[in-house]
Amino acid sequence: MSKILVIGDSCTDIFQYGVCERLSPEAAVPIFKPTYLTTTGGMAINVAENVGALGVEYDLITNDFRPAKTRYVEEQSNHLLLRIDVNDRVETIEWKVLDEIKFNEYDAVIISDYNKGYIYEDHIEFISKRHNVVFLDSKKQLGDWVENINFLKINKNEFLQNWSDTVKFKGDLIVTLGKDGAHLNKFKRFSIDNEHNVRDLSGAGDTFLAALAVKYLENKNIEEAITFANKCSAWVVTQKGVVAVNLDKI
Repeated sequence: MSKILVIGDSCTDIFQYGVCERLSPEAAVPIFKPTYLTTTGGMAINVAENVGALGVEYDLITNDFRPAKTRYVEEQSNHLLLRIDVNDRVETIEWKVLDEIKFNEYDAVIISDYNKGYIYEDHIEFISKRHNVVFLDSKKQLGDWVENINFLKINKNEFLQNWSDTVKFKGDLIVTLGKDGAHLNKFKRFSIDNEHNVRDLSGAGDTFLAALAVKYLENKNIEEAITFANKCSAWVVTQKGVVAVNLDKI
């Protein structure tokens, strides 16, 4: 059985659901009445939990102190009213932790870099030189430190903002396009087969990244892996909040 190491920043995702039945008499804002609350692990935790949901064993290395992202959501429409992020920076991984990783015990490494301070460019470069199957999703401005990454996954906005053709990169570039699927190496398009009723985009990129790695390990075919990742993330956005993929539903 395959085993994956997930490294990256994590948070706590809090969804406070409620109802809005009238406007405040003090200002033109809705009055929010809380009904129920959900709390889950987000970012790298969500990536790891999706790996596990897809039937693959994993280890997770992440920050101990977790910032909270609290979303206030109207439960009937699933409309996001407000998001509050508290303590948005995290502690940095110690080099000792990286030095002690037995990389040969893993079939792949996933780096989930939300750019909250847990891992930096030199950490990512270090990891990419110690394993030959590394998947990276990074919110950083991309540079030559990604040269040895095998699979770089970013969304369309990140590609436009953070990518440059001058970057030294020898791997495969996967750009996710939301409802339009994904591109491989800026040319080949992978569409999503069926339209889905989008309820919540939270965590969809995490699911895509996890599914991409899991499927690639299964058959070493990145095109089939992208198609599978599209299916998994397309299902996740039909659910409320941050959830792991359910194989029985895709």
